[in-house]
Amino acid sequence: MEHDPRFFKYLRDRIGLDVASVGAPMIERAVRQRCAASGAADLNAYWGLLQLSGAEQQALIEAVIVPETWFMRYPETFNALVRVAQARLVELKAARPLRILSLPCSTGEEPYSIAMALLDAGISAALFTIDGVDISPISVAKAQRGVYGRNSFRGTDLTFRDRYFDAVDDGYRLLERVRQQVRLQVGNVLDPALLKGEAPYDFVFCRNLLIYFDVDTQQRVFEVLKGFNDPDGALFIGPAEGSLLARLGMRPLGVAQSFAFVRAEVLPVEPVPTPTRAAPPPRPLAPPVRSRPSPPLPPVPQVKPPAAEKAVQVTLEQIASLANEGKRLEAMQACDAYLKHHGPDAQAFYWLGLLNDVGGDARKAQDFYRKALYLQPQHPEALAHLAMLLAAQGDSVGARRLQERAARSERTADSERKR
Repeated sequence: MEHDPRFFKYLRDRIGLDVASVGAPMIERAVRQRCAASGAADLNAYWGLLQLSGAEQQALIEAVIVPETWFMRYPETFNALVRVAQARLVELKAARPLRILSLPCSTGEEPYSIAMALLDAGISAALFTIDGVDISPISVAKAQRGVYGRNSFRGTDLTFRDRYFDAVDDGYRLLERVRQQVRLQVGNVLDPALLKGEAPYDFVFCRNLLIYFDVDTQQRVFEVLKGFNDPDGALFIGPAEGSLLARLGMRPLGVAQSFAFVRAEVLPVEPVPTPTRAAPPPRPLAPPVRSRPSPPLPPVPQVKPPAAEKAVQVTLEQIASLANEGKRLEAMQACDAYLKHHGPDAQAFYWLGLLNDVGGDARKAQDFYRKALYLQPQHPEALAHLAMLLAAQGDSVGARRLQERAARSERTADSERKR
């Protein structure tokens, strides 16, 4: 199949899939499997069938989509959502419920996590609605069924499962009061008719989708998402997509580890206290950052040879917090202090790459990403960000090579988590 690009082009045109993001061997394997399953004599016969059969078209799409999601993935994102949702409700003054979109919603873990987070915060079910959209009818059907196995529950805090699920023979069934908050439908983000006539959404979740597209499709999908999003709303994306949105004119919301972006002219909103239910509220977060300059970090103690055992009070967690709050210069200072004390470190180099990337210095960003990958060749975020940077510079070959490495790294990590 290496000399037959028809199937690659078909998937790119139909669902925007960049072959490098998942690897050519995976697509080739899916095509061969569908060719055999359909009874086609060879790839030419299968190509002809694919042009005529809507059912086979969907079957091939299902074969190349590998849903990988779980409840409360990136918990800080849901904490941030609660804060901005509370503030948005005050602005609306009960004029209408909050509108939230999850796209792609996969098998439902994300939109249902949104609902549970808002309910846990004491936000009435009457005050929000959630739409979930996915290209896979199989995934949407599973989401509608609302029964989940062990792989959908990861992490150390699973108390939400006791509050919102009933144990059944084949897993855990989501309570009806959560399911009724979410409307699910099949749809393609590249379909111009998708959600036509729907009012804008206050918050749009589109996490880990853009990384599967080439540069042109990323731009096209970004414009679609902007059209879905209220001008004063927020767009929640995946960890590896932040530098892309920064280059497209968005800026971080200013809440640590939220992976939420707003339009450059929109100021972050202050959290508004809301009475909570008996269920434990999300962990408190640092207050959002305004556009005024942030205070510098406290001076870092100098390490002298006689007292080398004294630790510098800068951690990778502190660097991540500063970076995600939009305190770029302070985060860079913290990285320098960390490297001075600890020596070369892949994660610190990655943060310096990202901070320079967001700041518009592509050359320095590229250098730091490469330093991170020299120390940790499969660093997933460094691979993804450097790939997007090279693609933006026109180096499609280098970008594809890195995207393939990033996809292999993500699949390996997912396999390890399932063990």
